[in-house]
Amino acid sequence: MSAEPIYRVVFLNQNEIYEIYVRNVYQSDLYGFLEIEGFLFGERRQMVVDPAEERLKAQFQGVNRTYIPLLAVIRVDEVEQQGVGKITEVKGGNVAQFPGYPFGPGGGKPG
Repeated sequence: MSAEPIYRVVFLNQNEIYEIYVRNVYQSDLYGFLEIEGFLFGERRQMVVDPAEERLKAQFQGVNRTYIPLLAVIRVDEVEQQGVGKITEVKGGNVAQFPGYPFGPGGGKPG
């Protein structure tokens, strides 16, 4: 393994599954959040550009650190090599968002 670990973080965000590679993963001081920083993206030396990774780069451009709700995290892996980050749309598969607050916006009224 390399001296500095690489983590693959997979999480759900608005009916899309994000898979990103980062250098640091922490339990946040913000209660209920996972803190990630040190985003890793592929090099631009390649002739072929992956549109999914370019979309990730654009979304996280200028972001030093982000906070992900713990309920949105699917898994965190320490990996040997950096892979290609991607965004996958969830289309009625077996992945569902964990039930949230029933009485929030769009929720029913008690009683």
